[in-house]
Formats: sequence, structure tokens, C-alpha cells
Amino acid sequence: MSTEAFFDSPILNSPYQRPDRHWQLGDAGQPTGVVESGRRRSDLTTPIPKPRATRGKNAAQADIFADAQGDIYDPTEIINGIRQAVDTWRELPESQWQVTPTTARLLRHWRSGEMPLPPFFCQIEAVETVIWLTEVAGKPEHKGRKAKLATAQRYWEHLFAANEASNPDLVRMALKLATGAGKTTVMAMLIAWHTLNAVRHPNAKRFSKGFLIVAPGITIKDRLRVLQPNDPESYYSTRHIVPEDMLRDLGQAKIVITNYHSFKKKDEVSLNKVQQAALATEPKQESDGSMLRRVAGPLMGMKNIVVLNDEAHHCYRERPLSPEEEKALKGDEKAEAKEANEAARLWISGLEAVKRTLGLNMVYDLSATPFFLRGSGYREGSLFGWVMSDFSLMDAIECGIVKLPRVPIMDNVEGGETPMFRNLWEHVGTKLPKKGRAKSGFDDPQKLPNELLSAIDALYGHYEKTFDTWKEHGLGVEPVFIVVCNNTATSKLVHDYIAGYEIEDKDGNKRLMAGACKLFRNFDPDGVALPKMRTLLIDSQQIESGEAISAEFKAAAEPEIARFKDELVQRTGDRAAAEKIDDTAILREVMNTVGRPGQLGEAIRCVVSVSMLTEGWDANTVTHVLGVRAFGTQLLCEQVIGRALRRVSYRLNDEDRFDVEYADIFGIPFDFTAQPQNATIKPPPPMVRVEAISPERDDVEIRFPRVEGYRTELPRDTLRAKFTDDSTLELTPDLVGAAQTVNSGIVGEEAEMNLDHLADTRPATIQLRLADRIVRRRLTEDGEVPNPALIMEMRKIVRRWMSEHLVCKGNTQQAQLLYYDIADRVADRIMAAITRGAEGGNRVIAMLDPYNREGSTRHVGFNTSQDRYETGPKCHINYAIADSDWELEFCRVADAHPRVLAWVKNHNLGFEVPYRAGGEARRYRPDFILQIDDGKGADDPLNLVVEIKGFRNEDAKDKADTMATYWVPGVNNLGTMGRWAFAEFTDKWTIQTEFEGVITEWISKVATEEGAA
Repeated sequence: MSTEAFFDSPILNSPYQRPDRHWQLGDAGQPTGVVESGRRRSDLTTPIPKPRATRGKNAAQADIFADAQGDIYDPTEIINGIRQAVDTWRELPESQWQVTPTTARLLRHWRSGEMPLPPFFCQIEAVETVIWLTEVAGKPEHKGRKAKLATAQRYWEHLFAANEASNPDLVRMALKLATGAGKTTVMAMLIAWHTLNAVRHPNAKRFSKGFLIVAPGITIKDRLRVLQPNDPESYYSTRHIVPEDMLRDLGQAKIVITNYHSFKKKDEVSLNKVQQAALATEPKQESDGSMLRRVAGPLMGMKNIVVLNDEAHHCYRERPLSPEEEKALKGDEKAEAKEANEAARLWISGLEAVKRTLGLNMVYDLSATPFFLRGSGYREGSLFGWVMSDFSLMDAIECGIVKLPRVPIMDNVEGGETPMFRNLWEHVGTKLPKKGRAKSGFDDPQKLPNELLSAIDALYGHYEKTFDTWKEHGLGVEPVFIVVCNNTATSKLVHDYIAGYEIEDKDGNKRLMAGACKLFRNFDPDGVALPKMRTLLIDSQQIESGEAISAEFKAAAEPEIARFKDELVQRTGDRAAAEKIDDTAILREVMNTVGRPGQLGEAIRCVVSVSMLTEGWDANTVTHVLGVRAFGTQLLCEQVIGRALRRVSYRLNDEDRFDVEYADIFGIPFDFTAQPQNATIKPPPPMVRVEAISPERDDVEIRFPRVEGYRTELPRDTLRAKFTDDSTLELTPDLVGAAQTVNSGIVGEEAEMNLDHLADTRPATIQLRLADRIVRRRLTEDGEVPNPALIMEMRKIVRRWMSEHLVCKGNTQQAQLLYYDIADRVADRIMAAITRGAEGGNRVIAMLDPYNREGSTRHVGFNTSQDRYETGPKCHINYAIADSDWELEFCRVADAHPRVLAWVKNHNLGFEVPYRAGGEARRYRPDFILQIDDGKGADDPLNLVVEIKGFRNEDAKDKADTMATYWVPGVNNLGTMGRWAFAEFTDKWTIQTEFEGVITEWISKVATEEGAA
């Protein structure tokens, strides 16, 4: 394959499955165009340059991963080891998971994929890593305590040692996920796992109901409110992170969300300098307890709380620098290192205060870039030693979870090693103001360097094409263009050049200078301010601290602030409330809602930022990024580019993958995917809201039972079996593995390996062993001795089943029925036949969920871009999500049939059927529920569960057998949930006639019953 293959089709894997292919990278870290099988290993390749050389015998710095003896702790060896252990554990049957029933329920729910936006594989894997280390491997109560398993002990010893080297008072576990991979969802899953286990298993000390979530700024703090169970946009309910019946228990969680700045201790008594002099006293700082009561009051009194650090690469305890390292840091680098270390010191000191006062269960760190930076006292670019799970940016691109960043790779400028717009700062840095706007003396936007103006025009030209394409497709949202500048003076100049500004002559007369970018202009051609601004000027650093914005910046942004207040008054009608909102709150709200219809920032198309847009800014419509500042490391490049990596659409294509989306980058010297790109503009599909139409269609609401299992009453002496077509088992190589294999050397004869020798196993031996297994495992209580007479009865039934319902294909052998998984599958088929054959009609009773016995269509609500059918008045939900053309056809049939009273597609409805396959407990979701008038009138409808199935494999037989044998009789025998039946349609072209036949059959049956009565 050519190197262009990666750029033509970079996405190799489904976002919802374990990656099984990856692009080979060359020595320079660039894709070679070769696809390799298997998952990409985690390694120590980092996006940060190596440290510069230092001189002197004291210059050598101790390795972050080395202990007192000099042994090296390589975190990626640990990461790959844990990844392999979790992979093996994930494939085990549920009975061998070694987790609590609550954890097992959550894992089944997350892995099922039946959610509005199902968790990506990487999100589930991150949580699985924590679960495996905590529940399966077993966390030692104290450092040095032996874990359950030797391998697990090695992982915990590494974790403890890495923390001892950097965070001696804390135990931190880091989960590395690429920007845009959904760390907030992972946090919600961790909170749900802890809380529900703590509620349902109150004596388990490893779980907690108290959570302190720490963010690097107020923007992320505001956004993380979705982790509160009672928030209107709570992830637990809107994204169905937990099953609906568990939401009530989740409400017992106590969650405090703060930004690390709040850990800064204040004076116990606030006194100004005059008061201090009058009282002859010095202010006294508040104690740890006082600070925590202010920051985390609801958690006071709780013990062993859980801390979740969002963007945790900002939190570390720095080491003292050697004299050589001090000398190596100069100018801006030294100032940045000092600022970063002060912030990190405040953050980690706050966590240590929490540990001393409340006690900590565990600290979970989430970050896309958990690396130490230059000036931290650690080796620059080294990975945090306590990283236990890794899903890199390259992994995320190969799974389609994020956009693919495109950077300049060639231009028509002579000379130079890289294209001009790749590292724009090299060409314009010395020509831009170095100080604040008031002191720079540079106040004419038209005098910006030519190279910068050309970059703006070139990137804006492509933005215009993207804008037009999105508009043509009626997406309802607009693409966003962001500019990242070095200081307030530059940002104001760039903002004015793009959006327009007023010029005042010496006589005081003002005239408008129109913005260079037509779609970004804030003024109309007559110089009147547009009612909705298109370009926003923002200083993210000042906003994140929560402190008052500087007078300099406030003066620069004064017109924008005033106009947004007016817009807020127009939206709310409450002028008093709008006037009380301070400027920083307004700007935060605008920035947080960029590109969101109906909210304050909906009209913003361009954001000009000082420094960098903060991590956590989650606008997913960013398509173009322009950097106008120095980027000292590839890490900083990745953090800024990360603002543009969130996808617009999460709709799968015909190959069950995402289509590639791009983010175009100028001025950020990012070395990733540096190849020519055809800038084809492909708009994302529009999103719609799927929800119940209430109260207009409440008369067609459908309620359904939430079945957790079945209770069967079987005879203990005489057995009788009633077999059906679904009792048949086809033993094929797909089910048991290859039955014929040819081996060959480089030269010499070939050798064939087959299973012919298994034909020597006598059928009677197979029948007896199967009968003994079924009786022992399915019909004998614990501690009882199996009944020999019952085994002989079962042997007759097994013999009959093998004679009538066993089909061996592809040279498979009957002896393979004794394989563990196959034997369990045989037992499931035979036990279902015995249940059907038992005398009496009330042998099966469905057991309902004790917490939530009934579900309803009224609770459906989610956003999607999937294929859909707009429903009529017979469906409570406005759209039916169709996974195939067959389902679309059935939607039409159900909507049009006169006997159908109500119907609904089972998508995010919560309707599940428990069943067994190969001895393992599973759940499946039928496709539709219909209410039919079968002759008993609308007050007593028949509830028909429908499955649309093209190809029926063995698992499909198990599902249909469960519905016919257990679920339908079990629910009907309750006598309180109405009348239920099940139908399966297997041919698209005959669905309508088959459906008509099912209804006719039921009408005839009802008429016969009423005639007999």
C-alpha cells in the first residue's frame, strides 16, 4: 500500500470494538501505508522533544522510574501487561468474572451497545482496567500487603512505587485517553460503579459514595455538572450510563465539583491594611478543615472519598532543579515553568489536605497528555509512572473517534525546511507586539505582518467552502474557526482585522473598517453592530482562574460584553438578573455554548483567544485552527489542536465504522500526519431529537415488563421433551473450530490434521456423559446426589435429540458435543424442550426487576443521526431508529395495518430479554413491540414482540426458543402484565403477508376460545 493510503482511509477499526489493526509507523513516526494486524502496543514514544544536553558531573537527573536501587519502572511494560490481562478476563464467561453482581450488571449494560451514544471501547477498557485491578486482582489494603495474584501484586507494587517517587502521600491511578475520546463519560462510569456498589454492598470498603472532582478551570468545572445525577443534562440518564432502575440508588452519591484554584487558602478574617495596622495583627490563613468545609462541605464527615482529577497533567509535586537545569530555562520558558509549577503545587497540596482530613480511597487521574514538562524537575516528556491504561491519539484516529488533523506540508515559498504556515511564528513572531495593548504602540490591524494576513486569508477561504457545504445540507449548525494568540495586544489586532473595527480621525469622526473575513464580521455594511456577534474575543487564562478580568482586557472586550448582556435580557426578559451577572460569567457562558443552537454562543463562528483555548472546551464544530504564538513542545501543539478534534457526527457507515472528519491547522508545528491532503469537504449528517410526543400521543403509550429471570417447576422423576425446529443444533467449524488443517514446511511433504479419530467415540458414551452433565448441573440441588433413574430418563431424551436434531457439517464429529461450551448449549436446548413438555400450563413464572417492574415509551429521549422512520399517530415516539431496510419496511407495515393499535421500535427503550447461550447468561433486545386488536378490543390488546431476522445463527435460535418457552409463558402466567406473544419475520419481501398471517391466526384463536366458552 502507498503512504497515501493512510490519508485516504485512516480509519481501520470500529470505535465500539477492540482494535485489531493499526498503521505501521516509520522511524520518523509517520504512517508508512502498511496495515499491520493486531492492536498497537503502548510504548514510550512521546510527542515531546528530548531534553537538551546538560554539562557537569551533577547534571545527570535521576530517572523518574528508577527506585533507590536504580531499577527502572517502565510504565508501558505495565500498561501492556495489564491490557493483556484485561483482554483475557473480558473473554471469560460471566460466571468467572469474580466481580460483584452490581459490577456484572453494569459491565453487561456498557458492553451491550444499546444506548443513545454507546461507550467507545476505549472508555469501557479504561473502566475495566480499574475494575480488574480493584475487584479481580484485589487492591492491597496497605502498601506491601500481598495481592491475590502474583501478576496483580507486580502491578500494584509498580503503582505504589511510582506514587512513592512522585506523590508519597497519595495513591494515584492514571487513565490516558486521547483528546475527544470522552473522559467525562469515563468519569461518569467510575462514579456509577463506585456508588452503586457502595449502596448495594455497604460493607465493601473498596467502594465509596463521596466524590471530589477537581478541574483545571471554571470552564471545565461548569461543563462537568453533567456528572451530578440530578442535573437536567446528567449523563447517567441522558446517555443511559446506568440502567434506568439503578438511577434511584445513584442519587445517594455526594459529588463536589471544583477547580484547583479553590484550594488556595484564604485569611480566616478578612482585613484590609488599615484594619491590620489598627489591630496590630497579621492575617492568619484558614486551616485544612476550614478550607475543605468551604470547598467540599457536603463531603465533610465522609471517609475515604474518591478524587477524580480532570486534565490531571496539571497536578504533580515538582522536584528541585539542578543548577544546570535552572540555567537551561530562560525567558518565556522559565516564566511558563514557574507558573505551571505553582499551579501544580497548589493542586496537589489541596489533595494532600483532603487525605489528611477526610482520607482518600483512590485518586483517579484522567488526561490525554499525562507527561512531565520541562522545568518540573522530572525528565522532560516522561510519562506519569502511575498510568495504567493508554489509548493514544493515533489509536483514536484509527478508530475514527477524533478528527484527523491536517497540517501544511508544501507551499510555493522558496527555501526553508518546512512550509511557512506550518510554523508561522518563526516568520511573524518578531513583528508582533510583545506587551499589552496599552504599552505596545502597535494599534493598526492593517499593519499586521503580511505572512499572518496571508495565513488568515488562506485558511478563511477554505472555511468559506466548508460553511457553504454545511449550509447546503441544512445541518442547523455552523463550522467554527479558532485563532490562538500570544498576548492581549495581538489577539485584539487579529480580532479587529477579522471582524471589523472603528477608526477615529484627529477631529473625532469615526468610520468603520470592515472585517477582512465576510462571514466573521460583527458589523453590517452601514457600520451598525449585528444583533448577534460572529467573532468572539476571549482571554481563557483569566476566565479559568475565576478572578476579575484585567482592566486592559475589559477595555478591549467592552462592546462585546455589553451586547451579550443585552442579548441575555432579550432571551430571559429579566434585566435585573442580567445586570447582576459579571463579565467573566457572561464570557464563560458564551464560550461554553459556541455553536449550540438556542444558546448564548450559537451565532459565534470565530473565536480569537489569548494564550490557548483551555482543555475541556468541548465545541465539536471546530474545523479550522490558526496558531499565532510560539509552541515550545509537541505536547503544547497537541493540547491546542485537541480543541478541534471532537467529532461532529457519531453515525456509523455501512462498514460499522465512522467516516473520516478533518480539522485543518495553520501555524501549529504539529508533526503528526504530515502528508498532502485533498481538502474534500464532507458535511456531517444532521442530528434529530428522538422522544415521546407527550401529551398528544399518550394514548398510544406502551408499557412492558422488566424481566430479570424465570422460575420453572419441573418434575423430579419422569421427563418428557417437546422439541421444535429451534431445538436443532448445527455443529459447524464456525462453532467449534477448523475440522481440517494442512501444514507445510518450506520443502517436503504436506501433513493434514483432522478430527477423524473422534469418530471412534461411541454414541452411547456421548449420550450418557451429556445426560449425566445435564442432570447434575440443571436438575440437582447443591449437596444432593444425582438421581441415577433421572440420568437414564435424560439419556433417552439426549439419544432422541441427537437422532432428530443434531446436524454435523464440515467434518465435525459428534464427540465435540462434549466440549464445555457446546455441552452447555445442548443442555439449554434440551431443558427448554423439557420445560415445554412438562404437564400443566403454569410451569414457568417470569421474575420481574424488584426495583423497577415496568418500563414505558414515555421515558425515551436522545439525539441521533442514524437512519430513521418518521412515525404516525400510532407510535408514542416521534422517530423509529432503523438498523436495516427490513426494519424500515416493517415500520411502514405496522403504521398502516388497521389492527395495530400502537407500536414502537425497541431502541433505547430499555426492553431486554434474559436468555442463556452456551451456559452463559445474556440479554437481547427484540426489535419491536406492537399492541394488536385480535378480537378482544382496545381494552385488552395482544402485546406482540417482533424480531426481524435475516440470517438465523445458533444464537438467534436460543433467543427465539427463550421467547417461546420462557418469556412469553412466564409473563402471561403472572396475570398482571396483559397478554403477550412473539413473532419472528425472516424475509423482507414477505413481511407484510407474514404479519397479516400472524394477526389472522390470533383472531381465529380468540374466536375459537370465545366459541368454546
